Amino acid sequence: MKILEDLLSTLNTDVKVRDIRQGPFQTAVLTRACGLASTSHYEGSHHHGAPPVSEPGLLLEKDSVTLAYLAESQSLHEAAIGMATINSLIDIDETRCVKLNAGDLLAEKGKDKRVAIVGHFPFTSRLREIVRELWVIEKNPREGDFNENQAENLIPKADVVGITGTAFTNHTIEHLLELCSPNAYVVMLGDTTPLSPVLFDYGVDAVSGTRVVDSGLVLRCVSQGATFRQIRGIELLTMMKE
Repeated sequence: MKILEDLLSTLNTDVKVRDIRQGPFQTAVLTRACGLASTSHYEGSHHHGAPPVSEPGLLLEKDSVTLAYLAESQSLHEAAIGMATINSLIDIDETRCVKLNAGDLLAEKGKDKRVAIVGHFPFTSRLREIVRELWVIEKNPREGDFNENQAENLIPKADVVGITGTAFTNHTIEHLLELCSPNAYVVMLGDTTPLSPVLFDYGVDAVSGTRVVDSGLVLRCVSQGATFRQIRGIELLTMMKE
């Protein structure tokens, strides 16, 4: 994916991989900093029956470049390790970030408008009361959600689009961005989302991601099976296109 190549080209990868944790819900990699990504746990996340991670126990022997390129793996578990590595290597420009939750941003931009969100997030119910029309698109749809096959029909009609960062790990990110109307306000969100201005070159208007402020605490939470909402030692940041 070109967006991934562009992202990787901005990173200083001359740093040792110090720790890797993959829990049932979250993946964390510690290099210069600690980076997070969602661990895929839906049916079909294993690739053709192959082991989800091909070299468990040996990954710390690899360099950060090799681990970062796992983001291109067809195994979603390996791709999560790759994205967490990328997020650990990004030198976040905090001067361009504000402490703003993606749900609040989508509520502000989507008021009385048509909103499409790829991924079911906790703020979905609140958003339904604010926007004119809400389409939640999911691989495993809940009641009221739309199947991922509906993305082609719904996303081009939306005034505001929210795309989960896991679109990087399942390699749908470029296609989803291509579906967005040129006039749509596009937000990338979730812990997998890279807090990098590279995304602005691909039509994204705001990037809502996670910065780890206490690596030790985050690594313990991931190892002990925490969901994203249970992880401590992080702050939610949003970077907007200038």
